[in-house]
Amino acid sequence: MKHAANQREVDTIGPGTPFFRTVDLTDHLNNRAVTTESGKGDGRLNVWRNTIPSQHFPAAGSRVEVDGIPYRMAPESAYDNVRCAGQYVTVPEGRYDWIRVLATGERRAETEIAVHFADGHIDFEALRVSDFWHAPPRFGESVAYRTPVMHYPHHVQERVHAGVFSTRVPVSRQTPVSALRLPRHVGVHVFALTLQCTPDDLTRRSTS
Repeated sequence: MKHAANQREVDTIGPGTPFFRTVDLTDHLNNRAVTTESGKGDGRLNVWRNTIPSQHFPAAGSRVEVDGIPYRMAPESAYDNVRCAGQYVTVPEGRYDWIRVLATGERRAETEIAVHFADGHIDFEALRVSDFWHAPPRFGESVAYRTPVMHYPHHVQERVHAGVFSTRVPVSRQTPVSALRLPRHVGVHVFALTLQCTPDDLTRRSTS
């Protein structure tokens, strides 16, 4: 596994990361992008059925950190990511500064996430994700995972890398967030979402 970010696998989100909340995407998973060598024809990260080799990617259900950002990977199932098609994702209501996204794109993707607030407001914020195919990050993301090979339907291609990136989307409004509407852009694959909480908001909760 090759990576440029400070990445490690962890069992729990410990006291060193008190201001993050992982988002459960289980109900929205609709795509497989990570495959074993024996099942390499079963996924679809693009129209040619290229996929990420599982030995170079976190295990299903594991918790990982990328540059200090905790992410929870999808549980073991037929799917491991959300291919974005406008899914409405409810989140634990609270004030947040950032939406952290572990994702990759089929080619470079520039789109928007709709941030839904408890008071009824909706803000549209830019989400930009670089190409998974043997490409550097073009939008300032961290490279979370860079595989040394890529799966094709009938063979393992050496020296062709697949990349997954950690990026962030701002939450500008100082109002509790209640949900997110993912982009209507099937070229964006989201593996995990984490909300970065406002420390002052957490302090109020702990003392209320």
